[in-house]
Amino acid sequence: MLPRRSIHDATHDQLRESVRRFLAREVAPSFQAWEEAGMVDRSFWQKAGEAGLLCPQAPAELGGSDASFLTNAVIIEEMFYSGFTGPATDMSVHNDVCAGYIMSYATDEQKARWLPAMARGELVVAIAMTEPGAGSNLQGIRTRAVRDGDDYVISGQKTFISNGQHADLVIVVAKTKPELAAKGVSLIAMETSRPGFRRGRNLDKLGHLSADTSELFFDEVRVPASNLLGPPEGGFGVLMSELPQERLAIGLQSMAQAQRAYDITVDYVREREAFGAKIAEFQNTRFRLADLKSDLMVGWAYIDQCLRQHEEKALSNTDASIAKLWCTEMHGRLVDTCVQFFGGYGFMREYEICRLYADARVFRVYGGTSEIMRELVSRNLDIR
Repeated sequence: MLPRRSIHDATHDQLRESVRRFLAREVAPSFQAWEEAGMVDRSFWQKAGEAGLLCPQAPAELGGSDASFLTNAVIIEEMFYSGFTGPATDMSVHNDVCAGYIMSYATDEQKARWLPAMARGELVVAIAMTEPGAGSNLQGIRTRAVRDGDDYVISGQKTFISNGQHADLVIVVAKTKPELAAKGVSLIAMETSRPGFRRGRNLDKLGHLSADTSELFFDEVRVPASNLLGPPEGGFGVLMSELPQERLAIGLQSMAQAQRAYDITVDYVREREAFGAKIAEFQNTRFRLADLKSDLMVGWAYIDQCLRQHEEKALSNTDASIAKLWCTEMHGRLVDTCVQFFGGYGFMREYEICRLYADARVFRVYGGTSEIMRELVSRNLDIR
């Protein structure tokens, strides 16, 4: 089970039970079919909305619960601890990334237009940053949005876009003044019903099989200038201001899945026998599990420190980068060790630990690679 921590209260405990009931009722029976199909059913979004799990941080009058990010954190932890990584990833992008941009930078009119439908699950949102030739280097994007009267005309291509197949609204990161490099980037919210927009293939991935991940194409898509999100040419600053929350969310995701991998491994070694004894009785097993337990407790402590800072609007990009770097790297080491305890069965997809192993790998890539996190942290080292 996820550890009970002082940062949460009785209301959060009630929410955990609500999320667990939702998972048992609406996700567990369909999960394997979604994994085989490569994405969740669209009905997942409506049911999540009905359960009150979408955009809880939005104002009550706009469909939310006036909640703090701690509520989002509980949903993240329970969704990812369940092992249902695909649906969990889709929901986190919608709740913890896209809704964050809209809450922070949309006009009142934009919020009223989008947030209630997002909270109901009627409007699924994606953010389109990554391009085939520009991964972690957002300054290298080539998608253009040219102002033409009252419209922007968007042309370009994006890839690895979560929620790309289901998205009704895409926050497009584009250069509106290419000559200004990073200072010429803007964010434009584009309805996917607009002519010239096309979804590419749903990408075939190592893990997160039921997470909807797509290529997107923009062929002179006309979008009203009133869909600009944040200031014109202010997109890079907007992205930088929201990335700490995204990276904290990814750190939480890794902690929850690492905890899951540890817990099912402890259960397994209690039952598995070798040389006439339970695996759990061997000193090597106990010592390795002690190391993993220590890593988990240290990780939860730092994540909670970052959550408190975020609640106080004091989470720095450096601290969020440390959280993502340490938690995702620890997650990878931990699940690899856990697979070893399962022996050959750990390599079989019918065992959950195999799926968790495949799912773990991308946490060190998306939201900024571990190498980018190290670069960001190193800029604040007092060594020059």
